[in-house]
Amino acid sequence: MPAVFLPDDHATAAYGARLAALLRPGDLVLLIGDLGAGKTALARAMIRALLADPGMDVPSPSFALVQPYEGTGQRVLHADLYRLTNPREVDELGLLDDPQAIVLVEWPERDPDLMARADVQVTLEIPRGAEGRQIETRFADTRTL
Repeated sequence: MPAVFLPDDHATAAYGARLAALLRPGDLVLLIGDLGAGKTALARAMIRALLADPGMDVPSPSFALVQPYEGTGQRVLHADLYRLTNPREVDELGLLDDPQAIVLVEWPERDPDLMARADVQVTLEIPRGAEGRQIETRFADTRTL
């Protein structure tokens, strides 16, 4: 899918909700982008949509590393691997232990094995000298957004 321009957080939230509607139990979703590109904002929108709770508090998992959520019959794990230094540390987090959980991972580059296993890869960039963000989504199967 070609890159899409999202002018603000409202557009990012709407995109996240559309993307969440396409996710299936067991999907591994990788969120790739520099600091401040909008990975956490997108993950928040996806989690809120998946759990049908638009006002849900969705903290960044930067310090906890993994934040679990459950609701509407779904389990969602939101991980931030930024602080990890060794790919073996990812195994200890248990991200892939539940085959039915939807797993959202920020900074997946910390573990090349995750990159190879992704069902959905989302790349976010801040355009040079511009507001908003560019987002590109790739599915490992035939889904389209």
